Amino acid sequence: MPGILETFEAKHALSGRLAARASETFPSGVTHDARAFAPWPVYVDRAQGPRKWDVDGNEYVDYIGGHGALLLGHNRPEVVEAIQAALARGTHFGSSHDIEVEWGQQVLNMVPCGERVRFTSSGTEATMMALRLARAYTGRERVIKLEEHFHGWHDIVVGRLRDDQAQPYSPGVPEGFYDSLTIVPAGDVEALRAALAPRDVAAVILEPTGAHFGTHPLTPSYLHTARAATEETGTIFVMDEVITGFRMAPGGAQERYGVNADLSTHAKIVAGGLPGGCLTGRADIVSMLEIRENDSEWNAGKRVSHQGTFNANPVSAAAGLSALRLIEAGGEVERADATAAALVRGLNALFQELS
Repeated sequence: MPGILETFEAKHALSGRLAARASETFPSGVTHDARAFAPWPVYVDRAQGPRKWDVDGNEYVDYIGGHGALLLGHNRPEVVEAIQAALARGTHFGSSHDIEVEWGQQVLNMVPCGERVRFTSSGTEATMMALRLARAYTGRERVIKLEEHFHGWHDIVVGRLRDDQAQPYSPGVPEGFYDSLTIVPAGDVEALRAALAPRDVAAVILEPTGAHFGTHPLTPSYLHTARAATEETGTIFVMDEVITGFRMAPGGAQERYGVNADLSTHAKIVAGGLPGGCLTGRADIVSMLEIRENDSEWNAGKRVSHQGTFNANPVSAAAGLSALRLIEAGGEVERADATAAALVRGLNALFQELS
């Protein structure tokens, strides 16, 4: 009787051949760390709704969901229609356009802290902007993040603690760079308060449901305590809602837990399954991006600049606007929650039966 490995290899022969070619093209043969599998990754040919099919014809229920970007499933008809209409107009104008305005207003309608918004092309860029704005606004340099919380792959947020050293570290980041980063244990209120006590912290950034897609959860009471502690010390409170935004509720974790951030970062669902992200929050902080006419001192020395060739490109804007309107209308988050609850009950019953 063949084992699991032999069965996998027999059922995924074409994926294996593609993986061999990819190993000569990409590091580890993949374009995202999470897609690296042994003996090789599955190569997908097409997807529809909650399912996808690989190049060998195998059918799967898709629990990856575009790394969390596809609350509405693959190829939701309304989103596809919006994308097709945008494509007919052009993929990239290099100019402002009407859909970006509607998309931005839709984000502000849904995110509780949203007063102004700026679009990016990814969640990494959104968190990078949040921390830069916080530093510019407060005049402080230090940032606090929680242990194991993920905020993309730009230099400051990839710092991790090593068992034998208190100083964060990451390969490829210059020595001394993490002098401005403090990592505190997740959920430890006293550690957070102690780190904030010197009143030299520009921002606290966290994932509101906790690290590793919420498998290391934070309590709602911790969020409320963090909100109060940052207000008391003049620190910008950043909720990274790339995972939770528009998924936990139409207004994300802020709506579900009743706590407002100063800034919140979004990606994945915000662009309807296409590349895109944004930062939104208090107008006085986001205004650090403003170009002020006849104010050269501000523009040259105080303003935070921001570029990005594909920011709010019309195709991502159309997809995002369509998806957010569907979510705002209701039923999508509730359906996802009910499906997850049914899956948990079913798996628990199966495990109990087999134990």
